[in-house]
Amino acid sequence: MDRLRNPARLMVVSDLDHTMVDHHDSENLSLLRFNALWEANYRHDSLLVFSTGRSPTLYKQLRKEKPMLTPDITIMSVGTEITYGNSMVPDDGWVQVLNQKWDKSIVMDEAKKFSELKLQSETEQRTHKVSFYVDKDKSQDVMKALSEILKKRGLDVKIIYSGGIDLDILPQGAGKGQALAYLLKKFNAEGKLPNNTLVCGDSGNDAELFSIPDVYGVMVSNAQEELLKWHAENAKNNPKIIHATERCAAGIIEAIGKFILGPNTSPRDLKCSSEWKMEDTSPSHEIVKFYLFYEKWRRAEVENSDQSLEKLKAACYPPGVFIHPSGVERPLHDCISAMKNCYGDKKGLWVWVDRVSYSQISSDIWLVKFDKWELSGDEWQSCMTTVILRSRAASLSDGFTWLHVHQTWLEGPGAKDQTNWLV
Repeated sequence: MDRLRNPARLMVVSDLDHTMVDHHDSENLSLLRFNALWEANYRHDSLLVFSTGRSPTLYKQLRKEKPMLTPDITIMSVGTEITYGNSMVPDDGWVQVLNQKWDKSIVMDEAKKFSELKLQSETEQRTHKVSFYVDKDKSQDVMKALSEILKKRGLDVKIIYSGGIDLDILPQGAGKGQALAYLLKKFNAEGKLPNNTLVCGDSGNDAELFSIPDVYGVMVSNAQEELLKWHAENAKNNPKIIHATERCAAGIIEAIGKFILGPNTSPRDLKCSSEWKMEDTSPSHEIVKFYLFYEKWRRAEVENSDQSLEKLKAACYPPGVFIHPSGVERPLHDCISAMKNCYGDKKGLWVWVDRVSYSQISSDIWLVKFDKWELSGDEWQSCMTTVILRSRAASLSDGFTWLHVHQTWLEGPGAKDQTNWLV
């Protein structure tokens, strides 16, 4: 990744459905806990990789439904597509690897001869992936017979069964594990091999991730039988792979702590800002901390006190300006004062930040950029935000003063609520 000049401190490679994303967590709390931890502690020097069986269409749909961060790398369609950054630029080198001994038309022709196989939707049929549904009790016989037929046709394929119903046919060189191995080889050639890599999964199509040498691995507590069986047969004695006691993203946080890969206390788990350690103070921590307080204030989860707002005002430069996404300019102090009348007005509000980056532009001035998101009920709103901070002393542990905030609406389906968007 060009974003990092040096090897990533940590690379987290996670499946999405039932691993990073808990579909049984209506408030998405474990995901939001991970988001705060990642943006405060890891985004600036680490890599986040999503490795999903979803096609690009279904992946983008999930991002509209759940408060997910933007990954540095996205591996989709069971490891057959690799893209980079928010723009999702495809890796052409990976496409060339997968073209070897692969012919999608032959795969389709032969697979259609099996009445047990039901073709999945058109969005799930990709250049290097053909996907079907098949009943669990028929899956093994179908996989064995189809594999032999395709081999006789001159193809070199792999067939993956997961979730108790999904059957994917891919080039032999494809898969979540091979895609990760390809990335690691690429990073190594560039002299940027991550210091540590943590893979995370819950189902059979994640098993390959745990087979990559020298990676740490976590099977979340809700992992399916097929993955637990694979682990018992292939990696039971590997101390670098654990079965977490926590579900989904909470299990990923648990593994970061278990393997001592870095900070594992989410800012969302701290009751008040005084619990933040002095060494935790950085521009990214400052941003996460501020917007968590803002969220808790509007949810009435912190004490309604003038002292809290005065403390926020003290962290703002008196002549400092806030430029609202609508273009209206207001003094920063006025924005903080306006919060007094908004205590507990949105008890269903969730706020998170994404893609936090910062650079030091002078001895004590920091330029911070990020996307700020708000979710209240079914209403999503987001804006691109630029903040200028000044460190209060030579040491960052003394905190920051907010000099300037500028926001611009991000494109998207969310309504633009000009009145309730405070800062």
